[in-house]
Amino acid sequence: MGRLQDKVAIITGAGTGIGKQTALLFAAEGASVVVTDIHEESGSQTANEIVENGGDALFFKHDVRSESDWQQVVQTTVEKYQKIDVLFNNAGIYLIKPLTETTVEEWERLMGINVTGVFLGMKHVLPVMAKQRAGSVINASSVAGLIGAAGHALYGASKGAVRIMTKDVAAEYAPYQIRVNSIHPGYIRTGMAEYGAQMAQVTMEQLGQGYPLGRLGDPMDVAKLVLFLASDDSSYITATEFVIDGGMTSIPS
Repeated sequence: MGRLQDKVAIITGAGTGIGKQTALLFAAEGASVVVTDIHEESGSQTANEIVENGGDALFFKHDVRSESDWQQVVQTTVEKYQKIDVLFNNAGIYLIKPLTETTVEEWERLMGINVTGVFLGMKHVLPVMAKQRAGSVINASSVAGLIGAAGHALYGASKGAVRIMTKDVAAEYAPYQIRVNSIHPGYIRTGMAEYGAQMAQVTMEQLGQGYPLGRLGDPMDVAKLVLFLASDDSSYITATEFVIDGGMTSIPS
């Protein structure tokens, strides 16, 4: 029996990278997975891959900034499965740019996806979990939500907001036995790391060599952490930051 046997999980941004790997792992561990992504092709491919491997999955084209999209995702999930056990607010975008060159439009788009999306997900999923008096929410923050870095004013602000919002909501929903935690990855081998390497004018391998473990993380490294937080193995853990960065935040910049 899998660690998420008979559980129902919603994962945003599950078309690629960490979201996709987590969706596949959750399904392999017995969960029914609601895959959401703004990109229909990649999101549906993730759901199809789960079904082809004998799992259970639904796909929604989903703009996490849209309250009506969230309402549809939650309503349909409850209609089909009668519950929601896990929410992984994974969807996010990345920007490295000097503060004074950043536009209001860039600020609003990034905050909308990275912060409003997390807020709306919890707003609409938590009432379902509260009725069940059980559930686990995992919010994707970043090491940028813990430490500063040049060019990261916008991104860092969004991930810092996710960090503290996680703690606030964890306190609010603890009486319902709902756990809410945040994860804080460093660079993981995804499109975001490719972008970061390009901006730093280094290769992905060079980027990873600067980490104490000497490599970048793999999406599966993060997926296994999220699996732990989604499962009953973490039943006494809430309001906590989980750093997964190969030791990067332990050394001077």
